[in-house]
Amino acid sequence: MPVSSFTDEDRRVVYRAIRTRRDVRSHFLETPIPDEVLARLLYAAHHAPSVGLMQPWEFIIIRDRTVRNEIFANFQRSNIEAAQRYSNDRRSLYDTLKLQAILDAPINLCITCNQTVDRGAGLGRQSMPETAVYSTVCAVQNLWLAARTEGIGVGWVSILDPAELAPTLKLPENVIPIAYLCVGYVSEFADRPDLEVKGWEQPAPIADLIHFDTYGKVDKPQAMHLLRSLTDDRIVGSDA
Repeated sequence: MPVSSFTDEDRRVVYRAIRTRRDVRSHFLETPIPDEVLARLLYAAHHAPSVGLMQPWEFIIIRDRTVRNEIFANFQRSNIEAAQRYSNDRRSLYDTLKLQAILDAPINLCITCNQTVDRGAGLGRQSMPETAVYSTVCAVQNLWLAARTEGIGVGWVSILDPAELAPTLKLPENVIPIAYLCVGYVSEFADRPDLEVKGWEQPAPIADLIHFDTYGKVDKPQAMHLLRSLTDDRIVGSDA
């Protein structure tokens, strides 16, 4: 019989954190994050799964205003270039989106990946070297979910030029930035993702993304049957 040390209430908390996690770009408060809380977030990130137990991640805590101003200028240049990809109504909508909180959040955090780390002796990386990056992304997700349980918002700023970011943060050649995060307490967490509310994109139905045995072997009734229990909100929540 499967062994589990988690109660139904424990599982509710985990699924609630997953369901209510948001990419936060606004509503940041000036309230500082206590060291013990920040330590817990880093602890959660550091306990992410990693291929070969390589743990290729490192964490740069950025409070310095001069550094953040330089990164904000990087965002502004990158954002102008990104905006040019859109036109008409899509461009107008893009211009209304708040896509960063670099100067607003109490802490900026860059999670990096050391692609040549010796830990793990290369286990699992010979055929898929990109697993170093995948492992680091798992650390990002762990931190994000832990932050949600602490009432702390996290916003991932992807509109940055990594080639400019590297010298700003003095990254060595073998270390690449994976996630530049704005982190801080917030006044609210939105019920729905901001991009959904603004009409930029709608969430994809999970049933449309399930294949059986091989890619392209889609069976919508079978998928719906598999997911039928999600209508019971006792664990995962009514908006699953």
